[in-house]
Amino acid sequence: MDKLKKMINEIVDKIKSDKGFASKFKSDPIKAVESVLGVDLPDDQINKVVDGVKAKVSLDNAGDLLSKAKGLFK
Repeated sequence: MDKLKKMINEIVDKIKSDKGFASKFKSDPIKAVESVLGVDLPDDQINKVVDGVKAKVSLDNAGDLLSKAKGLFK
């Protein structure tokens, strides 16, 4: 499980730092993930990574919005 978490964090960091990769992930997440990992994983494993990345990106974005909203009331 730690290996999966490491993969997800690596891809999320790349999405945040590379707009071209972020666009590639939006259009074809499986190929984007495979290009970062450098391996061809079985479908069930790659789908877990893609789902984990999407969830983490959503949580990170929600946290950013919450921080901005809190700033409005100070």
